[in-house]
Amino acid sequence: MNYQWYPGHMTKARRMMQEDSRLIDLVIELVDARVPMSSRNPDIDEIVRGKSRIVLLNKADLADKRYNSQWIDYFEKKGFYALEINARSGAGIKNIMPLVQKACQEKMERDRKRGIVNRPVRAMVAGIPNVGKSTFINSFAGKACTKTGNKPGVTKGKQWIRLNKNLELLDTPGILWPKFEDQKTGERLAMIGSISDEILEPQELAIAVIAYLQREYPQLLQERYGVGGTGEHPACAEDARSKEAGEHPACAEDVRSKEAGGQTVCGSGLPKDGERGGVEAADMAKARELLREICIARRCFQKGETPDLPRAARLLLDDFRNGRIGRITLEYPEEWT
Repeated sequence: MNYQWYPGHMTKARRMMQEDSRLIDLVIELVDARVPMSSRNPDIDEIVRGKSRIVLLNKADLADKRYNSQWIDYFEKKGFYALEINARSGAGIKNIMPLVQKACQEKMERDRKRGIVNRPVRAMVAGIPNVGKSTFINSFAGKACTKTGNKPGVTKGKQWIRLNKNLELLDTPGILWPKFEDQKTGERLAMIGSISDEILEPQELAIAVIAYLQREYPQLLQERYGVGGTGEHPACAEDARSKEAGEHPACAEDVRSKEAGGQTVCGSGLPKDGERGGVEAADMAKARELLREICIARRCFQKGETPDLPRAARLLLDDFRNGRIGRITLEYPEEWT
């Protein structure tokens, strides 16, 4: 499947961000914690070059917590301030203002030396569609300032929001970039719902999700739908629900290893070197079979007890995007180093 989505309003939004970049002191960039790099628009680096940057890993509650801290370290080593949050619940929101002050400390000191006092920091909130910018702003402000939705493209224009005397936020529409050089990036964005479902084939996308889960999180497929294999280390079988990297002494040593005598290790299902996270390397035939099994297990039938695979696919995608299957990360820092 070819993953591309760049509606006309995004060109206008990109141009608007370029014009507004001269007005701001700071960029607060939201990314999806499940795909922190795939959900970063590379154009933003060019648009706001030279501005202080805070990267917020939103929806951190949906991502595998083993990797959230690794991604924080990754961004901090790149020179960004970084924090994991859950805009919907408010987790981590109280830690943002101190980070804003830290990121803009030099700017505020320059203002003080020039005799400029009580000038608020002006921050642009940026991110791709459906990453949760409007929910974040409402949570940060403590009131409904922007319209929210569970599909991409809800915010179409810009608006300034004064949070307090020290900070003003510029909300911007979510924009993608005209062409994904790597279709794996497009696939990951489709999985989390940042590409309009109207242009996708839900059944094929669901099969890709299942193939990935069967490789990396097989125990979650079993727990949610009663299908698939666990692939666990034998000594970990009694603790299938544990998601921590060091849950069993024998696994703690090699759960991050890419090779263990040519075998995958522990319940994380880590493949051999060069294969990790590659949906294209998974057994797609097995994934199609598992979708059919999920369809039957969840009683997704048309008339005459015919399996309704498109309905099962939509059910699985909804479960995946809303965290009902479990906490899942789709990419890892080592892929981007």
